[in-house]
Amino acid sequence: MGRSTESEKRQQNNLFGKSYKDIVQIIDSMGVSSFRSKQLYEWMYTKGTTMFQDMGNIPKDLKQRLEEKYVIDYGRVLDNQLSEDETRKMLIQFDNDPRASVETVFIPTTYRGTLCVSSQVGCSLSCTFCHTGTQKLYRNLTPAEIAGQYMVAAWIAGDYPQKENQVRKVSNIVFMGQGEPLYNFRNVSAAIELLTDPKGIGLAPWRITISTSGVAPLIPRIASELRVGLAVSLHSADNDLRSEIMPINKTYPLPMLMQSCAEFVKLASPKNRRITFEYVMLDGVNDSDLDAKRLARLIKGLPAHVNLIPFNPWPGSAYKSSSPERVEEFCRTVESLGIYASVRQPRGDDILAACGQLKSDYDNNSVEPHATA
Repeated sequence: MGRSTESEKRQQNNLFGKSYKDIVQIIDSMGVSSFRSKQLYEWMYTKGTTMFQDMGNIPKDLKQRLEEKYVIDYGRVLDNQLSEDETRKMLIQFDNDPRASVETVFIPTTYRGTLCVSSQVGCSLSCTFCHTGTQKLYRNLTPAEIAGQYMVAAWIAGDYPQKENQVRKVSNIVFMGQGEPLYNFRNVSAAIELLTDPKGIGLAPWRITISTSGVAPLIPRIASELRVGLAVSLHSADNDLRSEIMPINKTYPLPMLMQSCAEFVKLASPKNRRITFEYVMLDGVNDSDLDAKRLARLIKGLPAHVNLIPFNPWPGSAYKSSSPERVEEFCRTVESLGIYASVRQPRGDDILAACGQLKSDYDNNSVEPHATA
């Protein structure tokens, strides 16, 4: 996926991640016919081409001029692990910076292939049950770095180079990797625009879901501006307990969060109205019958699906998962109260790729976070 050296890439601007409007401006500034913008954009995003010399209908002199100034770079794959269940975890480095590395996970199933992408390097939320929360926030990812995770996975999965009547293997995207997507709203928005642009990559918005720990003020904008799906990392329906295990709840408590969810439902399209509430099952912490009843009461009246997640252990974690029997009983209790619920089957836990297990190996705790919301 490209033959430029790392030193050359640092000296050139990355063309990948530019919007169609950006490409038009670049081509116009070079004094080239405007129709070349569409050709270049299609080569990059529809055909997944990373080398200007491989762009057949681009004039030779324009290719040379582009090569002098730009590179098409998705990021560097440092590690690529395949689980026994075919889940794939990739460690991708950006900007030739060992600290700017994130994990991305591809989960294939019979009917779809879901890519779990990261939005930040590290995380600032410090949820007590999440491995990523032990890694200090380093910085936000750029639109190119977010969309680049998709392109890397699509190439590895065989979606590129494209073939006639090809069905995408990487068909769905969930922002459930490292970081809080809504604390990087501007770049996540730009990445989604790239991923859903019908002139380019062309994923349907309803195939993309943003998972948030509860940044309440921005939740309605997921529906009104991004037009994608919503998942809420809930994990407790008790305000005090949620504040204990998820410090963000002290800033955006449950009443505020649920009001934002109601606003989302009003603004969302029919395909995206149903909210997924994620609930990690922690033994003796949030898994009682009373917890199940509180959960059902909290979300009753919303088009909702509860996704129960048996806790996936990670090195140094203080929790253990609820027993399978307790998880099933909790699920039955929630469903008996009129809420659709299911139990997520762990995928990729043998390579620490399951929910809550992601953490970049290139973590450097001496670096102070400098990303902003």
